[in-house]
Amino acid sequence: MKFVCEKDKILKALNSVIKAVASKTTMPILEGILIQTNDNEIKFTTYDLEIGIEYIMDAEVTEQGSTVVNAIMFSEIIRKLPDTEINITLNDSNLLVIECEGSLYKLATMNPEEFPELPQINIENSISIEQNILKSMIRKTIFAVSIEENRPIFTGCLFQTVGSKLNVVAVDGFRLAWNSTTLSNNKNDFNAVIPGKTLNEVNKIILDSFDNITIGVSKNQALFEMDNCKIVTRLLDGEFLNYSNVIPENWETRIRINKNSLQDCFERISLISASSTEKEKKYPVKVLIDIGKVTISCTNQTGDAKEELYVSTEGKNLEAGFNPKYFLEALKVIEDEEVFVDFGSNISPCVIRPIEEGDYTYMILPIRLKD
Repeated sequence: MKFVCEKDKILKALNSVIKAVASKTTMPILEGILIQTNDNEIKFTTYDLEIGIEYIMDAEVTEQGSTVVNAIMFSEIIRKLPDTEINITLNDSNLLVIECEGSLYKLATMNPEEFPELPQINIENSISIEQNILKSMIRKTIFAVSIEENRPIFTGCLFQTVGSKLNVVAVDGFRLAWNSTTLSNNKNDFNAVIPGKTLNEVNKIILDSFDNITIGVSKNQALFEMDNCKIVTRLLDGEFLNYSNVIPENWETRIRINKNSLQDCFERISLISASSTEKEKKYPVKVLIDIGKVTISCTNQTGDAKEELYVSTEGKNLEAGFNPKYFLEALKVIEDEEVFVDFGSNISPCVIRPIEEGDYTYMILPIRLKD
């Protein structure tokens, strides 16, 4: 195997596939990158048995072949080489030789026949969506995915198609994030729960562009496919929350507020809420709604803080406690200038919605305040 390529091209490929390299494994082959040539193309493949990534790039290939090399070592060497052409050769001793200007490296390789094949997916349903739209949908929901492994179904996002709508939903037991968009090409409705880990990596690879990405699903696998990159992942098993039944449709108290003002307020109040001398103990903030005003406060051993905002209010006065982190993470991904924040009672969920008919909803459960 012998080929020549530009550093920036191979580095782009490596930055994409490195995300599916196994970090903790008893199988050294999973710590490697499978490198295969095909005419004047190079295919890089990584697979940790949960997520697999293939990336194809053009190169000047003079000898065909394949090998597996340690992913971290290979990518770090490439990263630190000069910004010019790189010559890569598999020599007769099965060492991968990397040459660039005055630099010469020889790396041990592994048998490519031992590298596990990516699952062959029999796609049952698929959709096509612009990469920038998918990138936005993941960003607006992924933060609400659960990190608790005892409920694995909630460690992923639900991808649900209903007619011409794609809904992406994340829930962790304390808050819910829902985002929706209109599709132009959905044929059959489907539900698929895709691991949050996979979506984080997909979001790093896809571009903020109008180019399309195809998402295909089978019974237990999903495929994300772009021009030169393919990402394969398992789906999560189990019954996802029937989210449409838990989001309140009615409210008792509503405020209309500038999103940035509310976000700034929560960021300041969090300085006190998160600074407890009792490590790992999180103190809630108290939200008090009165006519034309909302007061947000927090008290602990570090000190106390109070913020007042004059807002448009409807309905009853209310006092409730919340984890400020949940408010902040939702507010940070909202692009609208103003939002409605709807409350039921001090023990029922709070819902953040756009002023106009929108494509997203955030629901946050309150925390009981101590008297």
